[in-house]
Amino acid sequence: MPSSTTAVPGLTNNVVGLLCYLLGAVGGVVFLLIAPYNQDRTVRFHAFQSIFLTIAWVIFWIVLNAVIGILHLYVLYFLTPLVGLGALILWVYLMLSTYQGKRLVLPVVGPLAEQQAGPQA
Repeated sequence: MPSSTTAVPGLTNNVVGLLCYLLGAVGGVVFLLIAPYNQDRTVRFHAFQSIFLTIAWVIFWIVLNAVIGILHLYVLYFLTPLVGLGALILWVYLMLSTYQGKRLVLPVVGPLAEQQAGPQA
């Protein structure tokens, strides 16, 4: 059930949170820069979690492929599409959960996002 809290007429917090994840780090940065979204703790949490998750994903993807390439473990390249599928499933789950008004705090990046979002109102 979508949240009825509105950050601005026409866009509810759950839609803005979904857009933060849909657009990745770019969406997070956009909603952190634009008022009144940057004043809402829930939107700020989803924006920061999206940014941190995108950065962590890119670093993980680069390291995984570098390790496979450097160690000549080419037989393990089948892992990259499986890891990508897992990331896609997580991404869709985050968007759906956020749209339904749920707050999914991911390990490591979630607490960092909560800290950056500011104190609970």
